[in-house]
Amino acid sequence: MAPAAFTEDESLSTGDHATLPLIPLEPLLEDSLATRDTAQKLLSAFRNEGFLYLSDYSKAIPTGLVKDVFAQSAHFFDRPLKEKEALEWDSARSNRGYTRQGREKTSQALTRQDVARVRESAGEDIKESFEIGRENEDGCPNHWPSLGDDGLKASSFQTTMMRFFDCCKTLHRILMRGLAIGMGLDETFFDGFVRNGDNTLRLLHYPEVPCSVFKDGNRVRAGEHTDYGSLTLLFQDKSGGLQVERPTEAGGWLDVVPISGTIVVNAGDLLARWSNDLIRSTKHRVIEPAAEPIADSHPARYSVAYFCNPDFDRTIEALPKTSETSQGSSRYASVNSGEYLVQRLTATY
Repeated sequence: MAPAAFTEDESLSTGDHATLPLIPLEPLLEDSLATRDTAQKLLSAFRNEGFLYLSDYSKAIPTGLVKDVFAQSAHFFDRPLKEKEALEWDSARSNRGYTRQGREKTSQALTRQDVARVRESAGEDIKESFEIGRENEDGCPNHWPSLGDDGLKASSFQTTMMRFFDCCKTLHRILMRGLAIGMGLDETFFDGFVRNGDNTLRLLHYPEVPCSVFKDGNRVRAGEHTDYGSLTLLFQDKSGGLQVERPTEAGGWLDVVPISGTIVVNAGDLLARWSNDLIRSTKHRVIEPAAEPIADSHPARYSVAYFCNPDFDRTIEALPKTSETSQGSSRYASVNSGEYLVQRLTATY
């Protein structure tokens, strides 16, 4: 049986995370001068790095619930492959269900042909995943597992995941309100774009892997890519391996080590587009972890990503005050949120 993977009081102490800002959530829950100061820091982090650590997140998402999600995720991925494949991911429009190792190749490629070329040169990603969307979306049911050998663990899977989904949806709205304040917009500016919760909860399992797999320097657990939506909330276990591209002329990669009491938040492509590139959507990847291997193998890694998006029926165009580029206009054409995300997912799978 796979272990529960998330332990709040454990984190790696190695690696350089000094250049990623640490932003507290609590001031964004208030109405004070501290709120506006934190909102400015939030915007600054998204402009300069595209990534940040969010502390105090337990004020929106109970730590005990996060532990339950990791435990349930480990139980799910421990199921026989045949049971998981019965819940297979079936369409970009739905974006729900199980994805076996090798089916998805994360990259910056925009077409299936280009993704195939990346896969041929870099090999498959070493991960499997399970996607969950909001309930009661027409034509897009979630693929819930039936009761299995893990008994009550399976029967509570749906309840746990949807409670977590709703908590993350609330946190998304809080962060978007903070971003609106930081940008000098009305605090509620984004509320009408995030009512439905057209978001995706993704459970990720990176299986145990021999160190030899990484010896040629080409294989990774997840290839370098940017996320597609507005924000991503990432909950890590203590295994490590996540890196983000440094936003400096020197370039290179920065280790995003797990820090106790925080989650990682990053901006996605739609938010960068929406802000006329005021905000960065930064490339990231999951590589061989820095931690010492055990018996020439790296242990399994678990993470939970909550991909936040503007509601699928909304049109995304340059935000107020962001279209004043050197050309004096928006850098991007208007785009429908749902259509854009389907296009990106179609190329990836």
